[in-house]
Amino acid sequence: MKRHEFLRALHKATANRNYLEIGVNDGRSLTLSRVPSIAVDPAPKVTSEIRCDVHLVKATSDDFFARADPLAHLRGGRHPVRNLARGRHPLGRWRRTTLDLSFIDGMHLFEYALRDFMNVERYSDWSSVIVLDDMLPRNVDEAARDRHTDAWTGDVYKVIEILARYRPDLATVLVDTQPTGQLLVFGADPGNTVLRDRYDEILAEYEVPDPQKVPEAVLERVRAVRPEDLLGADFWRPLVRARNRGVRRTRGWKPLRAAVERLAPSP
Repeated sequence: MKRHEFLRALHKATANRNYLEIGVNDGRSLTLSRVPSIAVDPAPKVTSEIRCDVHLVKATSDDFFARADPLAHLRGGRHPVRNLARGRHPLGRWRRTTLDLSFIDGMHLFEYALRDFMNVERYSDWSSVIVLDDMLPRNVDEAARDRHTDAWTGDVYKVIEILARYRPDLATVLVDTQPTGQLLVFGADPGNTVLRDRYDEILAEYEVPDPQKVPEAVLERVRAVRPEDLLGADFWRPLVRARNRGVRRTRGWKPLRAAVERLAPSP
């Protein structure tokens, strides 16, 4: 299954009420959204018709998240009926806005992808779904930090190991989408500061010169699940129901994590 086909189905599975995209490029992934959205790219080249209420932000993701209220576009107004009509929560301005579905496909260096994840997590919840693109390079050249190939993932695949090592509280699923795979992250905890606190330590260890030593398990997609299996999993409806009802993490996360971990192969 190709990545845009998978993303289209993921929008349906998550029944997301809003969407954040980092890295717009020509807008092909943004065209899949039908809900209030924010799209961030310092140099977007949108060539397709966008069919959602979107705030297109021409900025780096770091600059975007440095704003006082980056999710203002998703917050809505004070009129509950208008908010519902526009796909926003009826309480609008008075309610904390969290991201339902986020897609990170920005700069293809692990430190940028990691910062994007940290920033997205601050505005997410345990029932949010965060997707990182280009997690499964097909060869060492494609995974280089200094781009010298047409197709390029960079070394963002390192985020897989970083999250497993520093954030075992999360649940992650590698997905065998074409051409270069994706990583889904469940159980976001906006109060967790481990990655931020240890960012310099992580950078010092994982930033190494080319050629990158890409793990064989990554190149061979050992732990990646079939996208059809993930999309057909039995936890999507309970997740959506719990999210829409505002179920707290203490009640909802444990059963969701168990369901996600049953799907993902063991390391």
